[in-house]
Amino acid sequence: MTSDATITPTGDTPPPRSRRPLLVGLALALIGAAGGFGAVRLGLAERSGADPLPPPRASMAFVPLPALVVNLPGEGRRLLRFAAQLEVPPPHVTEVEALVPRVADVLNGYLRTLEPRELEPADALLRLRAQMLHRVQVVAGPGRVRDLLVMEFVLN
Repeated sequence: MTSDATITPTGDTPPPRSRRPLLVGLALALIGAAGGFGAVRLGLAERSGADPLPPPRASMAFVPLPALVVNLPGEGRRLLRFAAQLEVPPPHVTEVEALVPRVADVLNGYLRTLEPRELEPADALLRLRAQMLHRVQVVAGPGRVRDLLVMEFVLN
């Protein structure tokens, strides 16, 4: 028997599968995407909550952090050289500058826990930057540090 059709135990061939659910799902997805695009385009989908739109970037100041050289754990002697700057609203510059030693300590402690294999993926720097920014924001307090800019990230 060379037929491609599957035969059921009763000897009958099953009816062909309907593509209707697939087409309905695709149509609903397209309608939803078009509706979302239209809502954003017309301004119907506004940001809500306590977070106002961020001020223009020109009104930011930058606080440099001291360069850190960290010995990574594991086999062999691997060193990580890291330098960064903090993006800070101008009214908080002096407060954040006073916290630079504490920020450096927190980043130093975090970087020392990294394994060299964690630094290999393409998205490693993005993930590490997000982790470090979170730690810096916890140390500095809410609203004082907007971003962490990586100036140098060298693994030897």
